[in-house]
Amino acid sequence: MRKSPVIAALALASASALTGALTPSASAAGSGVQQAHSCTQKVAKGYATCFAVKLENTKGAAVNAAGRSITPRAISGKTPTDIRSAYKLAGLNSGGRTVAIVDAYGYPNAERDLGVYRSQFGLSSCTKANGCLTIENQSGSTTSLPSTDVGWDQEQALDLDAVSAACPDCKILLVQASSASNANLGTAVNTAAKKSGVVAISNSYGGGDSSDSTYGKYYNHPGIAVTASTGDDGYQGASYPASSHYVTAVGGTSLYTASNTRGWTESAWSGAGSGCTTLNTAPSGQNSAVTHCSGRAMADVSAVADPNTGLAVYAPTSSTSSSWAQYGGTSLSSPIVASVYALSGNTAGYANTLPYAHTSGLFDVTSGSNGSCSYYCSAQSGWDGPTGLGTPNGTSAF
Repeated sequence: MRKSPVIAALALASASALTGALTPSASAAGSGVQQAHSCTQKVAKGYATCFAVKLENTKGAAVNAAGRSITPRAISGKTPTDIRSAYKLAGLNSGGRTVAIVDAYGYPNAERDLGVYRSQFGLSSCTKANGCLTIENQSGSTTSLPSTDVGWDQEQALDLDAVSAACPDCKILLVQASSASNANLGTAVNTAAKKSGVVAISNSYGGGDSSDSTYGKYYNHPGIAVTASTGDDGYQGASYPASSHYVTAVGGTSLYTASNTRGWTESAWSGAGSGCTTLNTAPSGQNSAVTHCSGRAMADVSAVADPNTGLAVYAPTSSTSSSWAQYGGTSLSSPIVASVYALSGNTAGYANTLPYAHTSGLFDVTSGSNGSCSYYCSAQSGWDGPTGLGTPNGTSAF
């Protein structure tokens, strides 16, 4: 794991009484806290890394943003109630539509860990037996699943819990690629797209920029909302598959409670990926006069991704054990947005065009930055690199 120090003192607390988490003071936040990537970030050409990031101390133990240890009696991070409140999703239902999650490697305890998460927050059971959860390999087999990788397992736990938080009645299909190669991950996406009931596919991973002429066959699924994380290292240029013409590129924000009408406020997360590629064309509605990109600019939309304001997740610590931790990264924002598409039920054509035609259904994020650059680093009114057009305000933009 690559670790980087938390760069700002950020207060975080769950608004739900279910967690019992304490609100850290600004002066204490960040004390002894590191952001740890679940997956190795340096990968070979043709491979991807996952974008899950968790908070831990210098000894590798899970902590909240104030450096306090996480225990079952003091779970730290946003809850399902928080996510649905922040993005005006409370009371909405998908009618049992399916969100697919594509990741690499096996996760033997996925069903068990998801059960712990959903039970903690009073969500209905989501199991293989009741038809809510399906786990397949990249070829569609439910029995010959890939070998385990704890880092990617943490990614899968984050994805499963994020979908559960945003869309509790969604069915979930988890498709596990044999490895983190673009070809295997892409094959898994195609397998997910063939599954009856799938309306959205979330991809919380990425690698170097690539062309749709090489990999677009895996992500070109009109009628299904395909989302992809933009990355966690700030402005670094384009990352694939977020830079694909066919996907909704999802950036990231920091999310806080506030004494305003919405009850929440957001700013661009400093780690949110952004950039421009000339390898792929822009989605319909993206204006080059605004993006200053002759090709495809990212992001399109965004949601919470800052680990300091991230989600409470029950995730693996080893191949056999799991525990609570606080997670973020654009690995969190991608499955949230995929879930919003599922709640909307409106994924005809290329779903990434919809937010550009319905900007009134988004919370515009106008503060914060992810680096120093001319056009792609600072949040502003309308489109910007780190947050795209903004974050969900219900489902009308999707």
